[in-house]
Amino acid sequence: MVKFGLQFKATLENVTNVRPVGDDFRWFLKLKCGNCGEIPDKWQYINLAESTPLKGGRGSASMVQKCKLCSRENSIDILGDTIAPYNAEDSEKFKTMVQFECRGLEPVDFQPQAGFAAQGAESGTSFPEVNLLEKVRLVLLIGLD
Repeated sequence: MVKFGLQFKATLENVTNVRPVGDDFRWFLKLKCGNCGEIPDKWQYINLAESTPLKGGRGSASMVQKCKLCSRENSIDILGDTIAPYNAEDSEKFKTMVQFECRGLEPVDFQPQAGFAAQGAESGTSFPEVNLLEKVRLVLLIGLD
């Protein structure tokens, strides 16, 4: 089992508390098989609301998949208690917003989609639909232990 952290870096102006909203928030990832190195072309998503049992009754994970190339069963789990907002004081710094526990998979890319929210830094105004699709200096996936 290996943990990976998804780190964000952005320039925030007049907003704070950029965060994913809800257990059904979809983290879109490209995942590499740790056995054969295969990286599928399609984006795959995982979320906290879905759980799949692991083979042999060893618990469950956010996603379990069988590699199309080597047929190995791999899994990835979102560590829900690690989800953290990106705040105004984090601006221009990398900050880990979520961690994934991986068994046989390695996240190699992230694509932000819908589901992020923020609030005005001074006004407190809620912004329920924040678009992060530009992805400029936004994401770094790092191995954590």
